[in-house]
Amino acid sequence: MLDFLDGAMQVIAQLADVPPAVTAAGGVTAAQAAGGDGMLHFISQSDIVGKTLFGFLIAMSLTSWYLIFVKTFINIRIGMRSKKFLTEFWTASSLEQVENEIATHGANEPFAHLAIHAIHARNHHAKYGAVKLEEKGSTGAFVTRTIRKVIDEETARLENGLTILASIGSTAPFVGLFGTVWGVYHALVGIGLSDGVTVNRIAGPVGEALIMTGLGLAVAIPAVLAYNGFVRSNRVYLARLDVFAHDLFTFLSTGQQVSESSNKARRVVLASGKGE
Repeated sequence: MLDFLDGAMQVIAQLADVPPAVTAAGGVTAAQAAGGDGMLHFISQSDIVGKTLFGFLIAMSLTSWYLIFVKTFINIRIGMRSKKFLTEFWTASSLEQVENEIATHGANEPFAHLAIHAIHARNHHAKYGAVKLEEKGSTGAFVTRTIRKVIDEETARLENGLTILASIGSTAPFVGLFGTVWGVYHALVGIGLSDGVTVNRIAGPVGEALIMTGLGLAVAIPAVLAYNGFVRSNRVYLARLDVFAHDLFTFLSTGQQVSESSNKARRVVLASGKGE
């Protein structure tokens, strides 16, 4: 991996007309003396620690952007499917029609998943009663436990990948800072071993080392913004799922939709949740 990065940096540096490195062990390169600087030059002159840190930052960036694109696409797709299912659910003539629709198209989003499990739990408990220990209690209690279990599963599924984004957002700046400190240390050691100290010999290597801090921030900022956005959207989506669970439980228990007062109360809850 390190040999690959080293070779890639050398090739890119040559294509970019960066002078090749000519240096003794621990010394200052001819490219530095000639004013050749930049990220490619810094990476090409780094040791195994510097190249490893650079590789970590690149891997973090690729991972975070992959999660950002994938989760954005999944959330949009789930939102569209949920909206379609809710329309079909409340316009259906019976629960049997809802079951047939889910059996035909599958429970491919949280609302359908919650509905089919709650309906099956109600039907199973009404038909067979409390066969197992987990089925003890009334039908309403069993359906409630089933709904809570499904909501917990969907919450965990929605939060999948957020821990990685949070970790990248919190650790990438420190990885970049460590790369800067390591680069400045080696630059100062090389300058101390060379003959004659000028501003160019100091500013060039130190300026190149600061690139690692900038790279760490460039990796961390999108990850943090994406994490906050996903947490926000998940909170609003789960609030809608809770409202649907309440409606579904009421409908399964009484055969009627919730009252208008309950609808107003839930709209207030959703409005407050969106305003946070």
